Amino acid sequence: MKRSHAFQAALLTAVLAVPGCGAPRDAPEGGAALDPRERALRLAHETLIVDTHVDVPYRLSEKMDDISVRTANGHFDYPRAKAGGLDAPFMSIYIPASYQEDGGAKELADELIDMVERFETDWPDKFAVARSPQDVRRNFTRGIISLPLGMENGAPIEDLESLRHFRDRGIRYITLTHSENNRICDSSYAEDRTWNGLSPFGEQVVAEMNRLGIMIDVSHVSDEAFYDVLALTRAPVIASHSSCRKFTPGWERNMDDDMIRALAANGGVIQINFGSAFLRHDTRQQSTEFWDAYGAHIEDNGLEDDHEAAERFKDEYWKGRERIYGDLRDVVAHIDHVVGLAGVDHVGFGSDFDGVDSLPEGLKDVSHYPDLIAALLEAGYTEEQIAKICSGNILRVWDKVERVAAQPEQEG
Repeated sequence: MKRSHAFQAALLTAVLAVPGCGAPRDAPEGGAALDPRERALRLAHETLIVDTHVDVPYRLSEKMDDISVRTANGHFDYPRAKAGGLDAPFMSIYIPASYQEDGGAKELADELIDMVERFETDWPDKFAVARSPQDVRRNFTRGIISLPLGMENGAPIEDLESLRHFRDRGIRYITLTHSENNRICDSSYAEDRTWNGLSPFGEQVVAEMNRLGIMIDVSHVSDEAFYDVLALTRAPVIASHSSCRKFTPGWERNMDDDMIRALAANGGVIQINFGSAFLRHDTRQQSTEFWDAYGAHIEDNGLEDDHEAAERFKDEYWKGRERIYGDLRDVVAHIDHVVGLAGVDHVGFGSDFDGVDSLPEGLKDVSHYPDLIAALLEAGYTEEQIAKICSGNILRVWDKVERVAAQPEQEG
């Protein structure tokens, strides 16, 4: 969609400059040199940008905000998304692992989906729930922000009928598990393995997701579960918010080089998580030390492990300690690594905005996608390659998943 020069200029004043990205590139033939920030801002608003993991619903379930206006909290709202050119943030329907033991997972998922649907009914000129890649593309031409739905943790999937229920409600990817093993598969975070990969029920879930056209998300799953999924699926899979294990050695939550190559051979895509603890080994170690200390604090004091307890402990813990954050170059380094292993067709953005608190310098909220695009330009990526990273790759996978569902015997 064409934007006026005045509109672009107004947006430019709202976007922070990236350190090191201010030097002009070579001038195009017959014209003046382009400032990479101006070029990046143009690209951000002319290119469809999809982010496959934004935790707005769970954040608002704890403290409601009006995201149609600029909010003081969180990483996402409408003005910042428009400033950043974000067109299709997947709303994460996040179900904490505690619901697997205490019950209520399905009810919480329905409540969070209800919340996202209210965004559309309350602000129809700003948001629209998207149930297909075609919806996303149509909304982009209308200037409306699409809100596709992804479920983080398959705990609400009690049987195949509940899987169909959530397909009907708009869920278009499911992260098979989260921080603990569940009925579907083992988690990368769990110390013990229940299934050594997928469970028998998990195998049924994978097959049914293929039939229903729901993308299978392998973020959070154990390595064994990842390879079980690839052995069974007829459709490409995604890692909706993972990064590269090369930069966080030994941390199973990120994907190693062989997994990235296997994902690419499957036709899938890894969507890079922006959290600093996903990007850098030193930040990963610092995060592990924090959570170990928090766990000991909860156990020693007989406290309830919940969001409020974690926030109170965090405020005290970081007093007098210097936190380590990544920056935009770290995000680009992960993208570079995937491209070197698998090519530019298998990487995208899965920020984890509103789900992590260790965001890199220069990428603290959704207004900063132009800064990331400027960093990609500085790294030598072409506009065509950037368009693939911004949305082309994930939309290609989503299209393919729908085709497999429509023609199960012919595709796969």
